[in-house]
Amino acid sequence: MTAQDNDAVRRIFGLVLRHLRRQAGMSLRDLGERSLYDYSRISRVERGEHLIDPELVPSLDHALGAGGLLVSLRALMPANGTPTQMPQLGLISGLPITDGDSVTVEFRLPDRREVRVSLSRREFHRLLATGAFVGTLRPDLAETDLTERVARAVAAPQRTDPQVLDYFRTLLEQHFVADKMLGPRALLGQVHAQIEILDGLRRGGRPGTGEPTLRLLARYAEFAGWLHQDCGDVAAAMFWSDRATQWAQAIGDQQFVAYLLVRRSNIAMLDGDAVDVVELAAAAQRVPGPISPKLRALAAQQEARGWAMHGDADSFRIRLDAAADLLRDHPDDVDENSPVYLRRYDLAALEEQSATGYRDCGHADTAVAILERRIADTPAHLRRDQAHQWVKLANAVLRSARPDPERAAALGLSCVPAARTTGSARIAGELRTLSRTLARRWPDLAQTDELRDALATV
Repeated sequence: MTAQDNDAVRRIFGLVLRHLRRQAGMSLRDLGERSLYDYSRISRVERGEHLIDPELVPSLDHALGAGGLLVSLRALMPANGTPTQMPQLGLISGLPITDGDSVTVEFRLPDRREVRVSLSRREFHRLLATGAFVGTLRPDLAETDLTERVARAVAAPQRTDPQVLDYFRTLLEQHFVADKMLGPRALLGQVHAQIEILDGLRRGGRPGTGEPTLRLLARYAEFAGWLHQDCGDVAAAMFWSDRATQWAQAIGDQQFVAYLLVRRSNIAMLDGDAVDVVELAAAAQRVPGPISPKLRALAAQQEARGWAMHGDADSFRIRLDAAADLLRDHPDDVDENSPVYLRRYDLAALEEQSATGYRDCGHADTAVAILERRIADTPAHLRRDQAHQWVKLANAVLRSARPDPERAAALGLSCVPAARTTGSARIAGELRTLSRTLARRWPDLAQTDELRDALATV
């Protein structure tokens, strides 16, 4: 954790402490007497100038009736300054409202009291990247009737409330952003809970009126499949992709059916099944109906990855060029019902995804150049994404014309914490490949044993 991360943790801890103290009607002296802690230090804590020792936090938490909230927040930065694992607060009711450069975050205590604190966008992103906001994500906190609308829809789902569906649609977009920082472990529970709510709305509605809910359910199920895939659970990934396909077919959403074929092709990569990867991606391009050029580009890219797995460099390049041509000719050809990923899919994403294919085709130096460019352009707070890029680069470095095992091992070791905290099987899989290669080719390198030992805890 960097010094800037420490500053962000201190600031949010102080803001929450001050809010709770004022809500309880206590002065600084009152709280000091009840918690047996120097009131002048409490003042410094509230201003973000000092972070209280963890063993002293429970007395403050108890004096304010915070239900463990202060203890959980303090756990974001243990005494030695290095987080041992991602804390699971379970008390944050939402991702925030944003207003210019500020972000408002709401915490809900067990007794139903609420705490709202304002942070700068920079502070919020630092905290999000450390795992601070792992609870149920809730945007649009400024809408005072939103919670009541959701509650009414769940209790009486006979009529579909468009505003409630918009709420869950926005939530899904926030999950997509959070996944790039936190990885699948932090989000799976929330996504499953939200699918259950949406499915309840579907089953409680009047037959023939459920298309908007089914469309949203299909997108949630697809995202659940992705999270399970990133956790390395192929069976669960396929189950949720199949469920998403069923819901998409029920409303005749052929474009999403095609997208899910691409997703199934991507899942097949976990099994190393190059034939399935190619054939499912090719099938996506044959789905009848109006299919977005960007989706056809994604399918061509996925087919190219399958050909690379198969060792066919010529077919890999042909399909990759076809994808690039489609993206150049149709850079913005998506609509509001397109998958979230497709809206952000562009030539830069295509280039990054092609790196593994070049590596598999025996062109590791090209892969190294691509990954170095993409890493330079990836924001630092996207830690899950950045770690995946680093470890892919490490493996490409070992297969390049001039392998550098010291650099590769150092890159791999830097990714181990992200593999632990995010639960990403993609990062862990690349790390194990790296460890095996080092053990086979450079067994006497000191970092070879260091990486092997570090992976024992992943």
